[in-house]
Amino acid sequence: MDTNSHSDTPNTMGSQDIAKMCKALGHPARVRIVQELYRRQSCIGCDLVDQLGLAQSTTSEHLRILKQAGIIVGEIEHPRICYRLNDSIIQGLQQWLFSLLDAPENSESTSSSSAIEH
Repeated sequence: MDTNSHSDTPNTMGSQDIAKMCKALGHPARVRIVQELYRRQSCIGCDLVDQLGLAQSTTSEHLRILKQAGIIVGEIEHPRICYRLNDSIIQGLQQWLFSLLDAPENSESTSSSSAIEH
């Protein structure tokens, strides 16, 4: 299996998918959005603006980036959009993170990562 390829199943996410999600989560405001959506299960965009204390346009840009990375989904509830976490993507990211924790200490990846540091 090519670890760089895209897959829709959470347990076979490729390295490009993981990198895309990590990049999207690379801003404190976007991390706060994900935390808020986790806490609330779903949220109207204007409520996120109030919660974050950012301008509507700034919040919208952060939501766009998270949505483009697949981390969140937006469902139209006229006249607003209701956002929620994309459960399958979050589960895939969680599985990937847990796989890092479950890796044996003396694995090949540990020795290669120490070689990279030198």
